[in-house]
Amino acid sequence: MGMSAGTGRSSGSRRGRGRGRRQPMSEINVTPMVDVMLVLLIIFMVAAPLLTVGVPIELPETQAKAMNSDTQPITISVNSDGEVYLNDTVIPIDEVVAKLQAVAKAGYEERIFVRGDRSADYGTVMRVMARISAAGFRNIGLVTDQENA
Repeated sequence: MGMSAGTGRSSGSRRGRGRGRRQPMSEINVTPMVDVMLVLLIIFMVAAPLLTVGVPIELPETQAKAMNSDTQPITISVNSDGEVYLNDTVIPIDEVVAKLQAVAKAGYEERIFVRGDRSADYGTVMRVMARISAAGFRNIGLVTDQENA
């Protein structure tokens, strides 16, 4: 007549202990992340056009194709009043070469884009280009808009 000396617990009581606790969730709720990403996408879509060069000019239109570029070029702009801008800063036409030499990281191989307003004086745009070319810069391009067919 053997008696077992036990603690009085059965194996079924162990399972009953954990019923009040929650199991950790193993899935990630992606809905808040998608909401945040959509808000960021909208913010960047609105802000991207504002990050372009801030000189308001009307570019002439041509049928030339857009160039592929991997680095940001230096931009010289001439507005309809004949004012010359280096990126966003107004500079006198006499200081164009000195400022370009100070800003050009690649030296005389730096890409320079000249943007001339449609109603700007042709002579002013050509004087700017002539000074840049005479200084030794050889990678100069004119910027235009795509012409609608």
